[in-house]
Amino acid sequence: MTPPSVLSPAPKASPVAVSATQQGKREFDAIRRRTDDAPVVSRMLSFVIPIKDEQDSIVDLYCLIEREVEANSAFEVIFVDDGSRDGSWEMISELALAKPDHVRGIRFRRNAGKAAALSAGFQSARGSVVFTLDGDLQDDPHEIRRFLAKLDEGYDLVSGWKKVRHDPWHKVWPSRVFNRMISHLGGVPLHDHNCGFKCYRAEVAKNLAVYGDLHRMIPSLAAMQGYRSTEIEVLHHPRLHGTSKYGVGRFLRGFFDMLTIYFLRHFSERPAHFCGGVGAVMLLMGIILFCGVPLAGAESPRLAAVGMGAALLAATPVIWTLGFIAELLNRSTLHRQRKLPICEDTDEPISSI
Repeated sequence: MTPPSVLSPAPKASPVAVSATQQGKREFDAIRRRTDDAPVVSRMLSFVIPIKDEQDSIVDLYCLIEREVEANSAFEVIFVDDGSRDGSWEMISELALAKPDHVRGIRFRRNAGKAAALSAGFQSARGSVVFTLDGDLQDDPHEIRRFLAKLDEGYDLVSGWKKVRHDPWHKVWPSRVFNRMISHLGGVPLHDHNCGFKCYRAEVAKNLAVYGDLHRMIPSLAAMQGYRSTEIEVLHHPRLHGTSKYGVGRFLRGFFDMLTIYFLRHFSERPAHFCGGVGAVMLLMGIILFCGVPLAGAESPRLAAVGMGAALLAATPVIWTLGFIAELLNRSTLHRQRKLPICEDTDEPISSI
């Protein structure tokens, strides 16, 4: 018997009711008319949805997904409760009881972050295609067909682009700066790296090492393994329930994450090159300060320059030694843990690679 508390909202589930702009809606309606009638190849779809205090959105979001895919494909919706303190887990549990073939819930003992929630969902997903959506109803499941159509063009990852955003300006403008920087440092030119609405081939989702706050860098992480990413414009709706869970601190964390991506992209297998470059700059500056500056100027600044130059000269061999140690660690572990980006081999079936 289906719990009435779960099913009662379904007929009235008012998905996301407010369009971005009238012009934007007309543009997307035109696109949808071309894709709504397109055949959807039957496949297993997995939807991974991190949840943090979103009890009012869970049932409506599931009903929207069910309405879009049930007639065309087998599907599962994996809700990952990231330490919610409201009734989110109770709603997930009731929904899983009502829809055992389609709904699964995973609950964390504490708030571990979106990256951990995505990783848990990726490892549990059984579909050949994996979608990620935010749990706040700002992503529109009606875009699912368009994502699948784009994926079928030969891409491995399709990311949403919230061209018109219903967020405060202090989130929108820093996000645009962030996206331009990560497009340059990560080597994947997208307008919206951090959009939660994405579509992956299962192989990509399973092979991604997402931790910390690197969920914002997923297209760059995928590109480092040779996967092809692209993006499509998606509608972004105003939040109907609850409040945003992200503060200004995410911008500082995002900056260091960008540096991490740059390092991993260029120096993950040759850290001695990075340390060697840093050490060479320190050596040059140390020589200039220690030998050049003391020739002119007052006594106190000259002594300070000599001291700074001596410190840089002394630190240079330490930096180089760290690089050599990192190379030794790489050499001892890479041959056991490194997975080469082989996708086909004429002598082996693809499934065994």
